[in-house]
Amino acid sequence: MRRQPRRTSQIRASKIHAAHPHFAKIAVPEIGVPEAHHSISHHGNDPILVEKLAKIETYHMEQFAKFVGDLKNTSEAGGTMLDQCLLAYGASIADPNVHDHDHCPTLLVGNTGSSIRMGQHLHFKQGTPISNLHLTMLDVMGVSTDKLGNSEGKLDFLTGV
Repeated sequence: MRRQPRRTSQIRASKIHAAHPHFAKIAVPEIGVPEAHHSISHHGNDPILVEKLAKIETYHMEQFAKFVGDLKNTSEAGGTMLDQCLLAYGASIADPNVHDHDHCPTLLVGNTGSSIRMGQHLHFKQGTPISNLHLTMLDVMGVSTDKLGNSEGKLDFLTGV
């Protein structure tokens, strides 16, 4: 039996996407980094730029943690709003200095109705498209499709399907 897609009355969709063209131009002066994120990401191993990039990435993770906390603290449908979500947070690139797309760390947060066991660290096979994870996430949340971007299939080992 296929589950119905989860819906929430307060949030239909939330997306934090660092690859948006305007995002690269954003500076974060409130944390002491007046330069744009993208220019800093091509740091050339300069320790000062690496430190600034770490500050920006720490700030972004803190913002994500606040968002997850807000979802967890908001009642919805007999539970919390976080119970109705499956969120992915990560980088679209592992090392922006050299445009390395392998081994991109990604964090999954939320409730999948026990479809995905949380609290584990997994290392996917070299060359696995991140879109395979996204395709699996859609399926777990009740949105079935066979293809998403450059996906090669669902991550059956993740869901035990």
